[in-house]
Amino acid sequence: MLLVRGAAGGTELTGTVYERGERAPQFQGAPDEDAPYVWVCDEFYEVESGGSIQEVDGREVHVAFDSPMPRGFDTRDQAVEAAREHVRTQFARIGVDPEDVEVSVEKVEHA
Repeated sequence: MLLVRGAAGGTELTGTVYERGERAPQFQGAPDEDAPYVWVCDEFYEVESGGSIQEVDGREVHVAFDSPMPRGFDTRDQAVEAAREHVRTQFARIGVDPEDVEVSVEKVEHA
């Protein structure tokens, strides 16, 4: 599996790309189980009140979360590119410039 991590404004977001032969978690609305690569990550957005409070760039941001939306891909490159874009988009939704998001990809072996 690959961990795709975005960091900006003093906070991080990490999602997972499950690779060919790995079993992705099952969610309602998950992609076809035969998809060779599956991306799973939280989705969130800024709200005026309520939600979870997160400090981003020295300011308090109220964040509400949506259920993860798994997405299936045919190639590793497609999955990683979509993961990078997803992470940058989530930061943009809480007021962080996507260009300021440092994205890393780490290969992790199952234990």
